[in-house]
Amino acid sequence: MPQTTQEASKAAIQNDPAARALLQKAFENTARWPADFGGFTADLEVNTNGKKVQGTVTVNSAKEVSVSLPDADLQKSVEGTIGMIVVHRAYRTFDESDGKFALTLEGSTDHPFGQQLRIHGDNSSSSYRLNGNRITQINRTMQHIAFTINVEESAVTPEGKNLTMKYTVYYSSPKDGSLRNVESTTDTHIRLGSADLPATRRVISYENGQVVTKTLTFTNHTLT
Repeated sequence: MPQTTQEASKAAIQNDPAARALLQKAFENTARWPADFGGFTADLEVNTNGKKVQGTVTVNSAKEVSVSLPDADLQKSVEGTIGMIVVHRAYRTFDESDGKFALTLEGSTDHPFGQQLRIHGDNSSSSYRLNGNRITQINRTMQHIAFTINVEESAVTPEGKNLTMKYTVYYSSPKDGSLRNVESTTDTHIRLGSADLPATRRVISYENGQVVTKTLTFTNHTLT
């Protein structure tokens, strides 16, 4: 059966070894939990514009997240927030992540966030920018939403890995590029063993006609 134009276009994309080496180095310089990390439990306080509720959080094997809060809608939202922390911090290899796609470099290195790198075949039209062996910007476009994440501040762990402390997400329409929301996130961490666990997360966003500031405070961590 003859190839479609789209299939032929994908087949014509050549994986750039320079792009792979650049992204792999940045990937391996990013802080993640150890491969044998079993999870943790912690007490949790959520403060939304001054309204505080208390509960607990359990992370099992760096994959499953369970949150207990008295408000069901808030519980679901917070589970999603912590779930995204887990997704980004859980151990995985480069070949299990972006390394399984074709990678190419685009443009010059003069952009303030660094060299642009295109990921082909991930179904999200993803591209990154890299600077100083760090991923400094992430761009993705899905059917109903597009977003750009700018990494603004990072710490360095005792192992010499980059640990993101502050980033801003710009959500936009994939159809016309109009801005839908902006979220500014600031994190702090607590070190237990060889894992950097969440201590606080503050998210400032615009929801339902108002600026909303939400903080998650984790205390009494226990490794499992």
